[in-house]
Amino acid sequence: MRVTRNHICAALLLTLCLGGSPALAVDNMNSKDAPDLTSVRTKIKAADYKGALTELKVLADTNQHADVYNLMGFSLRKLGDYPTALTFYKKALDFDADHKGAREYLGELYVETGDLPKAREQLAVLTRLCPQGCEEREDLEKALAKSAKVN
Repeated sequence: MRVTRNHICAALLLTLCLGGSPALAVDNMNSKDAPDLTSVRTKIKAADYKGALTELKVLADTNQHADVYNLMGFSLRKLGDYPTALTFYKKALDFDADHKGAREYLGELYVETGDLPKAREQLAVLTRLCPQGCEEREDLEKALAKSAKVN
């Protein structure tokens, strides 16, 4: 089955109606040279981070790509492995320094680990990359604002 925008909207609406909260961006970038990450994204949206990571490890053996490394970092961060997640976010940025998803998720990692100055550095990069705004920038702004209310 091909997942369309309508499928995603319906799933989001169902999640909201059932009282859940939607995941953040989940790297919705589709680079032209990226491998097919549909299955991985589906696992991540279902909070099956271990399953996504298993699939990503296989992909990483044959696809050195920023999107793959970014989603590896995301899955690892969600599993609580911050040091390894950091390594993969940095690896994603080595391949594409302007990867908005990696910038957002790296910033969120910094928020979660209490390094707000580094999170703000990532926000500054996203502000430069999308001066008119973008989902990644908005999500990181929300994470920083939420952190400010907690502290």
